[in-house]
Amino acid sequence: MENIVITAATPDEIRSGELGRQLRHYIYGFVGEYPEQQYIRLNARDGNGRLLGGLRSFVFLYWLNIDVLFVEADVRGSGLGSRLLAEAEQQAIELGAANARLETFEWQAPAFYRKHGYEEYARVDGYAPGFFLSSMKKSLAR
Repeated sequence: MENIVITAATPDEIRSGELGRQLRHYIYGFVGEYPEQQYIRLNARDGNGRLLGGLRSFVFLYWLNIDVLFVEADVRGSGLGSRLLAEAEQQAIELGAANARLETFEWQAPAFYRKHGYEEYARVDGYAPGFFLSSMKKSLAR
């Protein structure tokens, strides 16, 4: 283990995907082959092109992983968040996802996600000073 140097990955190294391929092949030994990670990236704009919200997620190992779901304050309560979530879940199902997961702070949207069938499976109290981070999941089976 001598002479090992740790450096920041270069943009070319990141683009190559070599590290991800090595990890994927290692995981294959445990769970068998699975499709490569697929991204679902949605935007919602009004007639003037204003970005009202969007969703960023990916499907990995048959799970929809929601990273970001955001809706501008002046259109919250209009159903836009529900529409974005439903569209991402439908696309994920088409990509083979059987479940979905996400994390949300208590001041964000745990109640919104519960309304849509998500359940909390873990919580980190004090993740942000005075606030918990909730990990939530949902079966996408219909």
